[in-house]
Amino acid sequence: MSAAFDPSLALPSELLERIRDRAAQVDRDNSFPDDDLADLTAAGYLRILLPRDRGGSGATLADASAAQQRLATAAPPTALAINMHLVWTAVARILGERGDDALDLVVEGAAAGEVFAFGVSEAGNDAVLFDSRTSAEPVDGGYSFTGTKIFTSLAPVWTLLGVHGRDDSDPEHPRIVFGFLRRDESIVTRDDWDTLGMRGSQSRTTELHAAHAPAERVVRVIDMADIPDALQFAIFAAFELLVASVYTGIARRAIELAARAVSARVSSATGAPRSEDPVVRDRIGDMSIAYDGIVLELRALTRDVDEQVDHGPAWFPMLSGMKDRATATAQRIVDDALALAGGGSFRASSELARLARDVRAGVFHPTSPRATRQQAAGAWLDV
Repeated sequence: MSAAFDPSLALPSELLERIRDRAAQVDRDNSFPDDDLADLTAAGYLRILLPRDRGGSGATLADASAAQQRLATAAPPTALAINMHLVWTAVARILGERGDDALDLVVEGAAAGEVFAFGVSEAGNDAVLFDSRTSAEPVDGGYSFTGTKIFTSLAPVWTLLGVHGRDDSDPEHPRIVFGFLRRDESIVTRDDWDTLGMRGSQSRTTELHAAHAPAERVVRVIDMADIPDALQFAIFAAFELLVASVYTGIARRAIELAARAVSARVSSATGAPRSEDPVVRDRIGDMSIAYDGIVLELRALTRDVDEQVDHGPAWFPMLSGMKDRATATAQRIVDDALALAGGGSFRASSELARLARDVRAGVFHPTSPRATRQQAAGAWLDV
């Protein structure tokens, strides 16, 4: 991480506690955390990845990962929603550091207060970034996008939506097109987000009906023969690592709550705090070791992206593996924390109960567990 950036200054404790205090109500109401967004915007949090001369904090991807872990300890759905804006600003930074200015419009927009959302996921599209079920038709110097995107976080509030689609106008050379859409009547946001967890993210379904991206907001047209492109790598890296950061933050908070619970409870047999029970200490220790592993791996991989380390084709299984380990480890830690904390944690009003629901969203983020394993196997078998 850069020496100049401190996550505790980007997210002061008093701001974090305000966000934590609102989390239960947001979950109950199945609403978007507008107050969280307002506070984070006022604190400059949505600009942390921008250069200092563009109104940002000059944070690296490693810095943003640490900050998102911290935010997720207070309100995972808020962190997950903000993640999608930060993904685009991270992509702009990753490309810019490599001499590619394709996403300068993101830097300019974020500096001016635009809120970016991520409109890539599609039902049944296991290729995710590398193909699309959305059509991208060349029109008027830009592209017209028609299709349905799922899990569009920040759905009620975004001002620019980053999307991709497939241009089949030349059947011999299909292309993947990336562009940004401004909200208008051609875009329908369904009010369909009523889920087990991550309710505050409001990751609703988005219908695109010939939604127009003018030429200045079309950031890449990639011949499918040239996949993966640098933009696709940057999106993949930023998305997988920042999603992993949110679930790593959930794991930390679960351990904190479990430790607090066992320290407050006294054994009826011995009169000693449960925190002195060797079985309890063994389980907390196991959770801590598992948590440390994903923190250290996240730090290493985000640093490698920042420092432009060339892992070649190994990058993709490494990145998807990181997301898979973080989400699976976080779920195991939360489940163990529930068991340690006792029956009170089973109440819907408990913070651990909310974490138990939120953490289960991890398996639905790309890359899927099955695709991750297939990708990892390919590194050993397809040689």
